[in-house]
Amino acid sequence: MAPAGPPPPTRTPIPSVTQPEKPAANSIFARIRLAVPTDVPYIHKLIHQLAVSERLTHLFEATEENLSTTLFNSPPFKSFTVFILEVSRLPFPNNQHSLVTQMVNLDTNIEDPETYNFQVDSDVVVAGFTLFFPKYSTFLAKPEFYIEDIFIRECYRRKGFGKMLLSTVAAQAVKMGYGRVEWCVSDWNINAIKFYKEMGAQVFQERRICRLTADALNGYGRGDN
Repeated sequence: MAPAGPPPPTRTPIPSVTQPEKPAANSIFARIRLAVPTDVPYIHKLIHQLAVSERLTHLFEATEENLSTTLFNSPPFKSFTVFILEVSRLPFPNNQHSLVTQMVNLDTNIEDPETYNFQVDSDVVVAGFTLFFPKYSTFLAKPEFYIEDIFIRECYRRKGFGKMLLSTVAAQAVKMGYGRVEWCVSDWNINAIKFYKEMGAQVFQERRICRLTADALNGYGRGDN
């Protein structure tokens, strides 16, 4: 019997290559970045739309001028901080301006009737914002973030952008060792309450907002009370 020949060489497996995710036909790219003073016209329009949606236009007094003089006097996260949500049909560059970027596949194209009011450049549109600032929890003996406003323009809602904004604030709180993130929601806004609960937030029914403003506040400055 002839001796057995050498075993056939072992084939080196070819490593699998993960192909980069390709944009779907109806995909859109989203970016969250820190606001800068040139964003004030967009922020002002967004706050007004928020007032309309909350049925509080009778309380809306903000102007571009007073937003410019009050929002950008401290470094980000030390005082008032605004995140801007932008969307584009093209990928955003990976640079220092981007806190979070994400590609979102949509069932249908988004029709934005107000592109002309929120267009940053030829293909980038502002879709929402959030404004938050640090405060302190005596019970936790830790700082926390309080979200004053979070708002997504109507045509961009229910597509994950609100969660993207809120998650970015929460991630920043964790990064800075803060104890929690808090915000308020109107009791009639059932969809928002459901959304916040699904994100793991506690919604306290027993809390009430107390506020001194206008004449009631100014009276203390005059010594009327």
